[in-house]
Amino acid sequence: MGVANEEAIKQFQSLMEQVDEPLKNTFKNMHRGYPIETLVRFLKARDRSVAKAHKMLIDCLQWRIQNEIDHILAGLPVIAIGVGLSTFDKASVHYYVQSHIQMNEYRDCIILPSATKKHGRHIDTCLKVLDMTGLKLSALNQIKLLSAISTIDDLNYPEKTETYYIVNVPYVFSACWKVVKPLLQERTRRKIQVLQGCGTDELLKIMDYGSLPHFCRKEGSGSSRHYGNGNADDCFSLDHAFHQQLSNYIKQQALLMKPNPLTKQGSVRVDVPEPSLDDAKIAKTIETEFHRFENQNGLKVTSD
Repeated sequence: MGVANEEAIKQFQSLMEQVDEPLKNTFKNMHRGYPIETLVRFLKARDRSVAKAHKMLIDCLQWRIQNEIDHILAGLPVIAIGVGLSTFDKASVHYYVQSHIQMNEYRDCIILPSATKKHGRHIDTCLKVLDMTGLKLSALNQIKLLSAISTIDDLNYPEKTETYYIVNVPYVFSACWKVVKPLLQERTRRKIQVLQGCGTDELLKIMDYGSLPHFCRKEGSGSSRHYGNGNADDCFSLDHAFHQQLSNYIKQQALLMKPNPLTKQGSVRVDVPEPSLDDAKIAKTIETEFHRFENQNGLKVTSD
């Protein structure tokens, strides 16, 4: 770590020592014993600018307090399934946002600390494999939700994903990706890898076969045959060990929590930040590209 980076961290630490107690408490819940590493993540997200990183972190902590994110695991889980075949139109945006935040918090509170303990080194990022099987033009209806989730992650969970691997890509995604990719920041572009087919060969370079999601295994690539079949090897199934553990943990936390008007009915309503101008431009570009593809192919895209 260079002298400039060390000085930036010291300045950032000094600023954080001056915040009020509620912010300090939610920051402690957020960094889970690794405050320096968390400060570094926010510095990276704002190109090493202490002032911008400090504002970003304060905004994030205030968002956590206002929306009681430290208690969100007390609600009942809502699991959004996949990408291409996800049924995003079956519930409100707020239910899916709640589910996504629950997953983020479970990752930060349970999964990453467990990995840190197991491997004897600090681990605070993850990999994500996105299955695009079945993606259709109706995905246009999902842009609002995906933009909301992306904005929450960018502002409140920065630098938590090391790489996004996108697999089982249909033509409609490929066409859209060519247009959107140049609009992304270089830091974001480096994190996204679009793999051929189900991505088995590339993913086996970084993980063992047993760790591959079911839709990346050559003998069962493509997820349509797996959805809703109750197969415990299907990582989208509610029978999968991860979803069972997540559900049990949330239920246990709910029993420990005092009654809360935001969670008494098993759900919360989280404020969704407005997307940045760049994100709004990307969403508009995706929408335009989908409509162009629709017109070229004489197809009909229904939108809300």
